[in-house]
Amino acid sequence: MKLAQMIGTIMGVGYIRPAPGTWGSLVALPWAWLLHVIGGLPLLVVAIVVGFFKGWWATAKMTTGQDDHDPSEIVVDEVIGQWIALLPLSYAAWSMEISILAMWPGWIAAFALFRFFDITKLGPVGWADRMNTPLGVMLDDVIAGLFAALGVLVLAALYHEVL
Repeated sequence: MKLAQMIGTIMGVGYIRPAPGTWGSLVALPWAWLLHVIGGLPLLVVAIVVGFFKGWWATAKMTTGQDDHDPSEIVVDEVIGQWIALLPLSYAAWSMEISILAMWPGWIAAFALFRFFDITKLGPVGWADRMNTPLGVMLDDVIAGLFAALGVLVLAALYHEVL
């Protein structure tokens, strides 16, 4: 397996059927936990930035000369988007020095919201997807991740309002 293919498919996860994007998002969860445990929020942020650029490069390599700008086996974008959706949890755990797993409902919300925005392609998510470029492949999931992170923050605020 070539390097671009290993990065783009997250070491073959993108070939799992059905729903390779969902599998990519699921794989992102334990990796985010590990990154957070090792280096907290700063390491997760660095991993997102580095992963974005590696994913952009891998997507460009894998789609060169193809009609399909976003083949389903490319799931590195889902990993990056899912990590972004988890940023509010990582920040809260890191800043308050609590276990990130203590916020397990937030993990479920981040996963569900990210998948919702990634699948429905609402608003700017769809705009980025319609770019039909490797950058667009990465950006639609970045935007979906940002929307999901915002949703996590809203749900956390509502939860604390009820208490």
